[in-house]
Amino acid sequence: MSEGTVLWEPSAELLNDSKLARYMGSRGFSSYGELWRWSVTDLDGFWGSLWELYELGPAPSVVLARQEMPGAEWFPGATLNYAERVFRGRSGLAIVHASESQPLAELTWEELADQVARCAAGLRRLGVGRGDRVVAYMPNVAETVVAFLATASLGAIWSSCAPEFGTPTVVDRFAQIEPKVLIATEGYRYGGRDFDRRERVAELQAALPTLEHTVMVPSGWDALLAQPAPLEFEPVPFDHPLWVLFSSGTTGLPKPIVQGHGGILLEHLKKLNLHSNLGPGDRFFWYTTTGWMMWNFLVGGLLADAAIVLYDGQADPVGTWEFAAEAGVTCFGTSAGFIGACMKAGVSPPELPALRSVGSTGSPLAVEGFEWVYSQLGDVWLFSTSGGTDLCTAFVGACPLLPVRAGELQARALGAAVEAWDPDGRPLVDEVGELVITRPMPSMPLFFWNDPDGSRYRDSYFEMYPGVWRHGDWIKITERGSAVIYGRSDSTINRGGVRMGTSEIYSAVEGVPAVLDSLVVDVDDRIVLFVVVSGELDDALADEIRRRVREHCSPRHVPDAIHRIDEVPRTLSNKKLEVPVKRILQGADPATAASRDSLANPAALDWFAARAAELTAR
Repeated sequence: MSEGTVLWEPSAELLNDSKLARYMGSRGFSSYGELWRWSVTDLDGFWGSLWELYELGPAPSVVLARQEMPGAEWFPGATLNYAERVFRGRSGLAIVHASESQPLAELTWEELADQVARCAAGLRRLGVGRGDRVVAYMPNVAETVVAFLATASLGAIWSSCAPEFGTPTVVDRFAQIEPKVLIATEGYRYGGRDFDRRERVAELQAALPTLEHTVMVPSGWDALLAQPAPLEFEPVPFDHPLWVLFSSGTTGLPKPIVQGHGGILLEHLKKLNLHSNLGPGDRFFWYTTTGWMMWNFLVGGLLADAAIVLYDGQADPVGTWEFAAEAGVTCFGTSAGFIGACMKAGVSPPELPALRSVGSTGSPLAVEGFEWVYSQLGDVWLFSTSGGTDLCTAFVGACPLLPVRAGELQARALGAAVEAWDPDGRPLVDEVGELVITRPMPSMPLFFWNDPDGSRYRDSYFEMYPGVWRHGDWIKITERGSAVIYGRSDSTINRGGVRMGTSEIYSAVEGVPAVLDSLVVDVDDRIVLFVVVSGELDDALADEIRRRVREHCSPRHVPDAIHRIDEVPRTLSNKKLEVPVKRILQGADPATAASRDSLANPAALDWFAARAAELTAR
């Protein structure tokens, strides 16, 4: 199967009656391409129409007061509250949840509202008010959602880390924002093992001097929620901070990215309703932890009046599909890595009668991944998406009005002026270039915490093209308006003027049946490939890998050396550590090349450190 092969076409129902189709018709457009062009040209008209569509308040006199990036000013003078909009007019099922230690259970909107009101009252008793920081060291469970919504309802600021994060990693994040209250789990189960976190919580308490209170879950949860209270919401300005998300932090302190109530609310209303076509009766699942932006995005499913599905535990290629069947998932969100693991394991998912869509993010989904989904799951809408923590959304991906093509992301999102640029700032079509966003979006960071002059923020996104957001990915925009992502632009391999994204090399290499995982780096003009294989790496297998790269990528990108490893080092959000490995092989101190506590498997990095000189020898 080749890139661009049509695998799925939208039904007549989607074309005529999806939320996006109805919105497009109401604006007088006959194609998604026309609608998208309007949305990135008339920013006031587009974002103002969403304000009206979702009834966020009186019609604003001004939508976009300043268009400069950074520094765009949206909806000046408007007030709202993210949590208030979540609860407006809701009834029925809100949350379906399970973990390795707890069976499947449900929470209705009435129950959720009661728990959020009680939790907010409990936080008020602890002195939490507008602008205070509440942080969570919690797994992906219902209590975490309750605590977040309660925090937002007060106008306080939320941040979370997954309990598998080590103490230094959590301190590196939370200490920057000086929290008042910590909500922390006593333990969790993962991969059949129980992990006690009480000692780590004590370490956090000692390392966070601004903490005034710690609520342990489950032992202190009932006391926090002990007093009934009305469900109330603090009106806040459009640009009032909602939460602080953190960059992966593989080197240096993680960037504390502050996003606002209004920007996130508008963006998630758009993405979860129009682009994902979620609504009442849907059960929306994404495999994630509380340390990844996809948890925040998953909670946003409540804005579409869908039930969100939480699972805390290991992403087992067999068990996760069985859980989806048991939970009645209608939209199954996962990663390209998980789909690859299912392919390698020869998994045949069970019957999934409720399933209608599958989302994939985290890294580019190869053509083979698309092919596997359709061979195993049949007539489902597969949307591969790309975005980032930086905006807490996908700006390329799902569109229920367009076909699905192998290896491609369907379209650029409404309001996302995404282009591929060459180094001189010229837009490209059907060529690979830097992914840029040329017009502001409301969910772009308000600022970085503790960055008073904005220099760290500007250096992160606006250094290469002043006034234009450079995201750091390679992208190709096709003539049809679809897109292909080729990986991070800071890890692209250039051979004699032929640039190749590492994702293309991974697609070729991991297409060899014996290769389970791989990592490629360009060190001193040599391409060094590391592979995890099911058996031995003999000459025949190495020759097959080279042949695949030569035929599927280019002769210039055939590896100069291939080495067998036990595992690929990855971040806690499952991203491959290409740049830190490259720096180690170039002689950097492993302690400064990557923060070990930000890694899922830090021991995997030791192998490279111990053999750096040997691996780069010619």
